[in-house]
Amino acid sequence: MPVKRIEHPESIIPRQVGVAPGEVAEKGLLTLPGESEREVEDLAGASYLTTRVDTLVNWARGNSLWPLPFGTACCAIEFMSMVSSHYDIARFGAEVVRFSPRQADLLIVAGTIVDKIAPVLKKIYEQMPEPKYVISMGACACSGGFYRAYHVVQGIDEIIPVDIWVPGCPPTPEGLMYGILKLAEKIKRGEIKRG
Repeated sequence: MPVKRIEHPESIIPRQVGVAPGEVAEKGLLTLPGESEREVEDLAGASYLTTRVDTLVNWARGNSLWPLPFGTACCAIEFMSMVSSHYDIARFGAEVVRFSPRQADLLIVAGTIVDKIAPVLKKIYEQMPEPKYVISMGACACSGGFYRAYHVVQGIDEIIPVDIWVPGCPPTPEGLMYGILKLAEKIKRGEIKRG
């Protein structure tokens, strides 16, 4: 589309003539007519996108994670930082923090898990609807941390399956955000199949 000056001839900003929504597709977002090797004829001249239903569903699941924080120690403070406006996890579709396992699909275990709380963690995991995902956050949840004692679970994978490990004592909010993004990539690729 040619650029020409409109409204204010003295303006130094070149402006484009506006078109009605839907008339011109954004280049790069969809395949425009004439860009594909083979065009579909007689269908109102629109742009088309073809995919598999599984790919579309995985894309939607990866872009709309609803985390349930299970914070028992200092790692939970880092989780709180990550959902604040400074880091803004809403950009990636994971801002809907739920505190009911029946409304969440991502369990973030942040902190030390002792033998007394382990059955509670397992019950919360079992109450979550499928598909469900787990991030183990921090050294204590991943491996027991520096608590080499009989009463501390030496890694939550002894109790529930874990999809992403975020190391650190405590891990930074950027580390947790990176873990969530990696989980979203795995979901979109269809690598995590459970059920």
